[in-house]
Amino acid sequence: MLQAIKRFFGKNNNLEHPEIIRIPRDQHPVSRKQISESALKVLYRLNKQNHEAYLVGGGVRDIMVGIQPKDFDIVTDATPEEVRALFRNSRIIGRRFKIVHVVFGREIIEVATFRAGAEDAVDRGHGDSHKRSDTGMLLRDNVYGSLEEDIIRRDFTINAMYYTTSDFSLVTLATSLDDLDARQIRMIGDPDQRYREDPVRMLRAVRFAAKLDFSIEHATAAPIESMAHLLDNIPAARLFDDVLKLFMSGYGVRTYQRLQEYGLFRHLFPHTQAVLDQAPDEQYEALILSALKSTDDRIARDKSVTPAFIYAAFLWPVVETQTLSNRNAGTPPIPAQQQAIQEAISLQGQRTSIPKRFQFTMRDIWELQSRLPNRQGNRAERLVTHPKFRAAFDFMLLREASGVDLDGLGQWWEDYQNADEQSRQQMVGALGGQRRKTRTRRKRPAL
Repeated sequence: MLQAIKRFFGKNNNLEHPEIIRIPRDQHPVSRKQISESALKVLYRLNKQNHEAYLVGGGVRDIMVGIQPKDFDIVTDATPEEVRALFRNSRIIGRRFKIVHVVFGREIIEVATFRAGAEDAVDRGHGDSHKRSDTGMLLRDNVYGSLEEDIIRRDFTINAMYYTTSDFSLVTLATSLDDLDARQIRMIGDPDQRYREDPVRMLRAVRFAAKLDFSIEHATAAPIESMAHLLDNIPAARLFDDVLKLFMSGYGVRTYQRLQEYGLFRHLFPHTQAVLDQAPDEQYEALILSALKSTDDRIARDKSVTPAFIYAAFLWPVVETQTLSNRNAGTPPIPAQQQAIQEAISLQGQRTSIPKRFQFTMRDIWELQSRLPNRQGNRAERLVTHPKFRAAFDFMLLREASGVDLDGLGQWWEDYQNADEQSRQQMVGALGGQRRKTRTRRKRPAL
């Protein structure tokens, strides 16, 4: 299909002056059947009010490569205020880049206004509307433009695809079709400049490559390792959201491997990477990969996942090594671990903020690791009813799978969960060394 389209329209690989093409309805595979009803409602209403409106980016790209999209984004010539006026179920969000969220139950359709690139803004006398930091990062980006300008300012060629319900055509770059066919990620414009404008584009390049199993085109990949440090300038709150996109979308293992390949992971989890660099074996990395694989498998089976579990795996190397260091310095075991946990969360929060609700779960998972071996008396029964027991148990199994010898602890707890009350008592009794609690009676004072 793509080969036929390219022969019909021709090719132009000059991305300084890229060729924009319009592909008629019968020459592309995008169909309304693959687009959510909510997205179609937004497109139709904008068209009805004489606005241009296009489905854009990942929603179109995924359809083109045979993947059913989960999210749908729309661009239009309507301003955010005009979009807001058309949809009562909407809200304007963002400062650096204003967009509108149109809410349909649990589905959110993101609507943005066509944007002009920095050069176009300067030509119009709006240079101050594209304010940059000392490193070249765009701090403000709210100059509206045309469809053609919006296409050119997209990050990667495979995301510069626009589908409209006005005539069901597809507007894109000729190079977009080439790169889809070659299964590669290519930056629009100069990669060095585009990464400086927004360093998160380096993470996006890796994320798309991992999701689609594409390669990153040489010129696009070349600056990443040397420019990875620019991620240190990104606000921690924004990076937390990007970490979720990287590792909570079903292809976390491939993403992690590519982040390591391009030297990006150390700028997301610097203290974890420091431990990995010094670790004498690969147990910690094996744990991280096992946690990512488990998360990928759960997402594939449409089961729930939580960022707390992934973060618990990423930061466990820091917690465990710091706990050992504290104990070697003379701190008792429990305070040593609590201090290590607090330090690990605090240090990581400087790079990617972690909401409190996830911090609490992470703490429970970590603290239970030291409690799970203590099963005597009624401790086992208390532990198995702990709200976070299952998460801690799963984490312990991953530790065992990564090569940590826990003397069969995982199998013991597996059997305990499946046993009846009498069998549980026998299992605990067989452990031996139970400490019986004895009550000490106070002596009565002599009369």
